[in-house]
Amino acid sequence: MREPAFWHRPSSWKSHLLRPLAALYGAVAAQRMRRGGLDAGIPVFCVGNYHVGGAGKTPTVLALAALLRELDELPVVLSRGYGGRLRGPVKVDPNGHTAADVGDEPLMMAATLPVVIARDRADGVALARAQGASVILMDDGFQNPSVVKDASVIVIDGTRGLGNGRVIPAGPLRAPLPPQLARTDALIVVGDGDAAQEVADELVSRGTPVLAAHLRPDAVSLAALRGKRVLAFAGIGDPERFFGTLRSSGVDLVRCKAFTDHHPFTSGEIAELVAEAARDGLTLVTTEKDLARLHGADGLPAAVQAIVPFAVTLQFADTALLRRFVTDRLFEARQRRLRT
Repeated sequence: MREPAFWHRPSSWKSHLLRPLAALYGAVAAQRMRRGGLDAGIPVFCVGNYHVGGAGKTPTVLALAALLRELDELPVVLSRGYGGRLRGPVKVDPNGHTAADVGDEPLMMAATLPVVIARDRADGVALARAQGASVILMDDGFQNPSVVKDASVIVIDGTRGLGNGRVIPAGPLRAPLPPQLARTDALIVVGDGDAAQEVADELVSRGTPVLAAHLRPDAVSLAALRGKRVLAFAGIGDPERFFGTLRSSGVDLVRCKAFTDHHPFTSGEIAELVAEAARDGLTLVTTEKDLARLHGADGLPAAVQAIVPFAVTLQFADTALLRRFVTDRLFEARQRRLRT
């Protein structure tokens, strides 16, 4: 689904008309967030958003996983497997599953990390522990109360922020902001811009750490595109951020095509993109998440192999603060369980 444009405008008659429905949705969501959940028995870090759409959750999960490994932890990612047909719980096999089975983000992450998908996240906890997890990294699920979180890390895009700040369907928020702020243990603002400044200031006043981060292109990806003219396409939450990263990295972006988040590319669409790139002497580029949906899918042209994935990593302005936050939360989580 493509987000309605009025979600990102300060004032709209459409948003105003939907406020009664938003109030009802928000009340239910806030009540649900207050429910108790399963204690996993090991530390659980949840990476989420206040709103629908992309902001950088997956790069944040990967960055936290890398840090946890440096701390001699064994993180296992727990995901709902959005877009996949399997309900789970199941461990993602990057060689045996496709995105149609387990979702594109879990499949992409499974190339470097153990990943478990489960529609019911509580059901996935046991399987994650069976994989030897010392820490569970929840990819999304901040508003879902089924598993107790030891640390909830929220990601916001510094340019897009929270849109008009209203709850679905009047705006992009998944629940009213106050109860979400109250459950936030750290905020990560990705990229430049001041759209998240008000939220960041509020959390700082509460003593909640706020970290600045930027998406940085992988050196191998940049080298593969050096001197080439590019046609980029993406079906993610915020395609424009991807295109902007390409431009700011010095890539000669001639043309770009945006699709809806988790878009299921057809063989016809890919064939058209391949033909357009060949006709105009362009190199096809997409995100790692989009490429994960293409590999293994039925009926797609062999030319998919020529599409260049543009990999990015999340880099923090203050890595010491992030490390301190993670180690403190790990210690507190384990101490709490020793006392109970």
